Amino acid sequence: MKALVETIVRGLVDHPDEVQIDEDRRGRYLTFHVRVREEDRGHVIGRGGSTASALRTLLNGLGQRDRLEVSVEIPD
Repeated sequence: MKALVETIVRGLVDHPDEVQIDEDRRGRYLTFHVRVREEDRGHVIGRGGSTASALRTLLNGLGQRDRLEVSVEIPD
């Protein structure tokens, strides 16, 4: 699933080589920490958070088959 997140995020940003994704799994909770350049954060978040919300929805749907709750964090 990490590869999917990386592929999607790299497609959204202007500097794909600087995308860093860390995965943190605790039991049935999976969190992806997505780090991009400051000027690319808007591309990943989207207007009103729509892009980030769509990414979270997609990953939660995929996580359902493994009974995982997936979240995506985009730290400052």
